[in-house]
Amino acid sequence: MSRTPPPGKPSAGQKFEAAVGKALDPFASALKRATTPVPAAPTAPGKPGLAISPLAVPFPTIPPIGGVEIATARAGFYKHERDDLVVFSFAKGTTCAGVFTRHKVGSAPVDWCKRHLDSADGGKDVRALVVNAGCANAFTGKAGADAARRTASEVAKRFGCRQRDVMLASTGVIGVVLDDRKIAARMPDIEAGLDADGWAKAGRGIMTTDTFPKGSYAECLIDGEKVRIAGIAKGSGMIAPDMATMLAFIVTDADIHPGVLRALLGLHVRTTFNSVTVDGDTSTNDTCLMFATGASNAPRIGRVGDRRLKEFSAALDKVMLDLAHQLVRDGEGATKFVRITVDGAASPASARKLAKSIADSPLVKTAIAGEDANWGRVVMAVGKTEEPVDRDALAIRFGPNIAAIDGAPSPTYDEAAMSAYMKNPEIDITVDVGSGRASATVWTCDLTKGYIEINGDYRS
Repeated sequence: MSRTPPPGKPSAGQKFEAAVGKALDPFASALKRATTPVPAAPTAPGKPGLAISPLAVPFPTIPPIGGVEIATARAGFYKHERDDLVVFSFAKGTTCAGVFTRHKVGSAPVDWCKRHLDSADGGKDVRALVVNAGCANAFTGKAGADAARRTASEVAKRFGCRQRDVMLASTGVIGVVLDDRKIAARMPDIEAGLDADGWAKAGRGIMTTDTFPKGSYAECLIDGEKVRIAGIAKGSGMIAPDMATMLAFIVTDADIHPGVLRALLGLHVRTTFNSVTVDGDTSTNDTCLMFATGASNAPRIGRVGDRRLKEFSAALDKVMLDLAHQLVRDGEGATKFVRITVDGAASPASARKLAKSIADSPLVKTAIAGEDANWGRVVMAVGKTEEPVDRDALAIRFGPNIAAIDGAPSPTYDEAAMSAYMKNPEIDITVDVGSGRASATVWTCDLTKGYIEINGDYRS
């Protein structure tokens, strides 16, 4: 006759069941993990299969800018379903200026824009911008130049302007002639779809290996009148520009002479688009175009030194730097956003060269990817430039942590604190080279296996 166990005390059978359940628990857990669907990582709206960068920022709210309408369409430069054609339509009298790649093999769209903006009265009445993704139309000879001209001609006929008043930009695979028939075929849809509120669509339409659309917006006053500045950009790899960036388009409703726009771009490009690097490679298609529609109530600015431009200049710099930072945040395979500052350099040019040497070093970038504060690699990147450096005064910091001082390892170096800092998604590296008083800052990202994977099948 079985005996009932005291309350709260398990029976022999219950003990056996518990023991079996405990023994089988690892197998049950494994089976549960194997049969439970794993949520997929968010994918990018551009190239299929790319996960959105962990450093991504949301696309901002950009209100309509007076004097510009935007439309997007799928022209078919990509095999997969996505918009890859973007057209901006500008009000009559819109001014324009641009800065372009210094690459020796510039693309047909770059040649087209430079030729017309540099001509007499260039940039005084630009009426349209046509951008395609998926085909760079670079290293394509006369055939590529003819395709660019035909594109401008087709758009000019529809918008009632001259060919020279149409700006062009392309991004994608090098060495493929642009099939301009694909653009012409979608122009009826483009005309019907023109909308003042198309900034987010435009940001997505110009993407290639980007994992998120990039935009920025600011407001300011010119002589007491509010003006707006909006911009979009694309770029993820082949980012080490020597003028601007992969592609960037900025529009304001201010009324500004093209010569003044040109001066403003030249002023701010050095510390924004020219101060970021992902992989040390410059694109054949780098283009930054700025348009001023004059649709606001602000007075016309026709002189570079006009003091009424002070607030506008600061707002423009803010937009350009924001876009430049987003390029780094979307660096192919990036997991770390890195700011590198060089102090104590002999000249601003020297400081800039030193900072870019650190930022472009694969050894520095891979150490950051591995969360290894290998500051010896920073020393290497500084010394190889042949810039003036006082070895006995060299100091290196990772965030608040001092790695080296007075040309030697810091006596207060704390490996645990340094390792903990390197786990942050944003890293600051500061180097004082002890040769002068000049400084420069460059932004970059880490170099991971993801960069190889993305570029290994770029054309697929």
